[in-house]
Amino acid sequence: MDRPGYHSPQVDVAVRLNTNESPEGPSAEYRAELSRIAGGLELNRYPDRRASLLRRGIAARHGLSEENVFCANGSNEVLMCLLLFFGGAGRKALVFEPTYALHRHIAELSGTEVVLGKRDERFAIEPGPAAELVARHRPAVVFACSPNNPTGNLERLELLGDLAAAAAPGLLVIDEAYGQFSPESATSLLGEHENLAVVRTFSKSWALAGLRLGYLLSSSEVVAGCERSSLPYHLGSFTQAAGLAALAHEEEMTARTSRLLQERERLARRLEALAVETWPSSANFILFRPRSRGGHEVWEGLLSRSVLVREVSSFPRLEDCLRVTVGTREENDAFLEALAQVLEGPR
Repeated sequence: MDRPGYHSPQVDVAVRLNTNESPEGPSAEYRAELSRIAGGLELNRYPDRRASLLRRGIAARHGLSEENVFCANGSNEVLMCLLLFFGGAGRKALVFEPTYALHRHIAELSGTEVVLGKRDERFAIEPGPAAELVARHRPAVVFACSPNNPTGNLERLELLGDLAAAAAPGLLVIDEAYGQFSPESATSLLGEHENLAVVRTFSKSWALAGLRLGYLLSSSEVVAGCERSSLPYHLGSFTQAAGLAALAHEEEMTARTSRLLQERERLARRLEALAVETWPSSANFILFRPRSRGGHEVWEGLLSRSVLVREVSSFPRLEDCLRVTVGTREENDAFLEALAQVLEGPR
């Protein structure tokens, strides 16, 4: 079957706020450390197949053991490994739309039947309908994106715990790609549910999208399943060493995240003064819908002013919606100025 891929437009613009990357790069100190790391690698040798040092470092950060961590080339590869092992023909995956489109896309690629649940008017997962879908379909994998992409809302920990209990022996996968931008994390539930898997990435708050590094936190049984479904030596030596080095710069990551959170709140307040509808966000982006113009028209107007945001109107129930990544103060001001011009311009 011919399936469309998952893509976000990459065009040459002055202000790019469409892919939820960090607007700041890592520090000069970390970059210098990367140069030293690259110079010392034995590139004629295969990498550590288990990525033991990196897994140990991540485990220590979360108070877990190495056997509770799996690493891969971005969180999307983690999701693929999960579905290759726990999904497949004759099994089902449950997603709650609107949400991250790649959950459904990877499930379909793995031959897993997809069951679609709906979120409520606030884009939250509803406990009753969710439990009913789990009981009726007994999915092998249930996805919960929190904070949810592209809506930005955070799921309640109580709901996620109940969902994990209801899904057993199936797997509850909580995608926390934006977890560092939210006030709480489902990692606090890991000791209570063996079937819970939390997926995270170095692409956002760690400012390492170009590195392609993501990881899974779960029981040793779930991690073992991912190890069996991954390719040999799938994670290169440089990626492993660069990720381990990044963990020593957590204070830098925390400060950068704090600055972005302040900018998120400022951007949200400024958007309230414009002719758009917005939704609260616990991530590094904001979902909005123009009140007086079509979403695609506004997207094109911004692009003509060299500002790129993400058009998400194709998502269920997000007609005319756009998503803007929180950038630097200068980038956010350029976006706000361009948006005001587009909204106030002649029809």
